[in-house]
Amino acid sequence: MFGFFSNSIENLKKTVSKTAQALVGNVVETVAEEEEFSEFVLDDMEDILISADLGVNYAAELVDRLRSQDRIKPSEVKSFLKEQFTKTLDNAGSTQLNYTDNSLNIYFIAGVNGVGKTTLIGKLAYKFRQEGKRVLIAAADTFRAAAEEQLDIWSKRAGADIVRRDKADPASVVYEAIQKAQNEHYDIILVDTAGRLQNKFNLMEELSKIKSVIDKNAQDALRECILVLDANTGQNGLQQAKVFKDAVALTSVALTKLDGSAKGAIVLAIAKELNLPVKLIGVGEKMEDLKEFNASDFIEALFT
Repeated sequence: MFGFFSNSIENLKKTVSKTAQALVGNVVETVAEEEEFSEFVLDDMEDILISADLGVNYAAELVDRLRSQDRIKPSEVKSFLKEQFTKTLDNAGSTQLNYTDNSLNIYFIAGVNGVGKTTLIGKLAYKFRQEGKRVLIAAADTFRAAAEEQLDIWSKRAGADIVRRDKADPASVVYEAIQKAQNEHYDIILVDTAGRLQNKFNLMEELSKIKSVIDKNAQDALRECILVLDANTGQNGLQQAKVFKDAVALTSVALTKLDGSAKGAIVLAIAKELNLPVKLIGVGEKMEDLKEFNASDFIEALFT
């Protein structure tokens, strides 16, 4: 289905090079010359993993596994990390976007303001349009006028249509989009949503109301609830994810601005802590710079 997402291993290596050094290179360099895992070495390793944004709990778990065994030597730490990271990503589930042919497919896009949500929606619309799909964007972040205007520009660039009603109730915009999509036989609706964390209660209420409208009017059409995170936010992204997971039943994550970030370990932290797979990654500014995340390629790029 998503053959239009192409990404060579060499390009991916460049994209995650800073993360690879922070997460793998620094650990290997620190322990490789040691004959055994001393407490001093293990503490150093844990500090490095935490500073690379793997998360305190996950870093401690990995180091505790090494502490409680005597089979794995420091010279083998690279293989140990590769095996553990692979398991973590595999356990989080499939990284392929859900899509059903000959049916309406709704993608609910959530995330705080400033993470690149609007840009991701535009690029995702473009990708679907390149496949010949009919795409409708529902501009349900009606609180922030700039969001609707930006989406309008992106929809034109992508060749998608848009439903927008400035200052209207977000749920009513989504309802209108569903009616239009059903009557005019669209393949896809991309739903933009508000990202204000200042008042969590209002945010959750609004997102839940939109979700309810989808459930009532397009039963079984909701394919993904995607949380958009900026790769550079590191562990703050994990906290954002927890808030949105409480508000809606998130199914996956899209990671923007991964190129040049040293905090790509958030991919692993999210998989471990929230059991959510990353399905899309943004690796540049161009329309084509949205890629389907491939766990095995990501691991290979980190470790070679």
